[in-house]
Amino acid sequence: MKRTRSLMPVLLVALLAGCAGTQSALDVHGTSAVHLKHLIFAVVAVCTTIWIAVMAVLAAAILRSRRRDAHTPDASEKRMSMIIAGAVCLTVVIVAGLTLGSFYTTRAMGEIDKSDLTIIVRAEQWWWRITYPDGGAALAFQTANEIHVPVGGNVRLQLESADVIHSFWVPSLAGKQDLVPGRTNFLSIRAERPGVYRGQCAEFCGLQHSHMAMLVIAEDEADFKRWQEAQRQDAYPIVAQEVAAGKALFLTKPCAGCHTIRGSGAKATTGPDLTHVGSRQTIAAGLLDRTRGSLAAWIADPQTLKPGNNMPMVPLGSDELREISAYMESLK
Repeated sequence: MKRTRSLMPVLLVALLAGCAGTQSALDVHGTSAVHLKHLIFAVVAVCTTIWIAVMAVLAAAILRSRRRDAHTPDASEKRMSMIIAGAVCLTVVIVAGLTLGSFYTTRAMGEIDKSDLTIIVRAEQWWWRITYPDGGAALAFQTANEIHVPVGGNVRLQLESADVIHSFWVPSLAGKQDLVPGRTNFLSIRAERPGVYRGQCAEFCGLQHSHMAMLVIAEDEADFKRWQEAQRQDAYPIVAQEVAAGKALFLTKPCAGCHTIRGSGAKATTGPDLTHVGSRQTIAAGLLDRTRGSLAAWIADPQTLKPGNNMPMVPLGSDELREISAYMESLK
């Protein structure tokens, strides 16, 4: 008994730890997520109240049954019928209320305006293709696994899937929304403060489902505009000899057959656009932090790090690997 009591504080701390963190639906920083948090608390409060009431009635019935066996015959059936009828009516009201609350909360998540910033999120196995189409074809650009948004602005996500059903979920900003092949869904998000918010595919989509993460980076309007303008530019001119050698390798090896680097001549669209891969925080859909070492490791053997992904292993010598990783790192 003493040991159990001593463990209670530890268990309580462990339980409360689940209410915060990079992927907690209770650590909210967006309008939609706040609505969901309120709905969660309302459901928990109602269910807790019902549970306490049921336990109290059960305890009263047990005590009353013992007293009745000892002193009195049967209780009034009419009063019992009224209690049951009241409980049934209350159940209908509670279920209807929670259903309406869930309906309006879900509808609020999908409220969009065509004037909002639009971002196309296309799920693939197992990464996210992000397109910023605003401004037309001349100003549109792509990135991968990172979504930059301005703080305090409504953002309209156009959700698509290239293969199987996926689910877009950034718990701190909004609820889940499925991405279904052949169908376009929409989700509205709004970040109320700057920060980096981690998201995840929330629908099992194959072997590397658990390694299909994304980051939503909320920035002040001015910082977002600078980032947007930088992303629209071609890759920066090459200065260092090692980087130039890496670019030549990229264009002569199979890499250019799958990826785009604007300004280099590589225009394939099978894999992620790498024009500014050096400015991203992670690679391989959140699997690794973006460092030169992790870039080299990924290029050298992607199937060991993420088995089943569509990137083949390209045979490279140690010098070639060093040069091509330097080129990737330079693409800011």
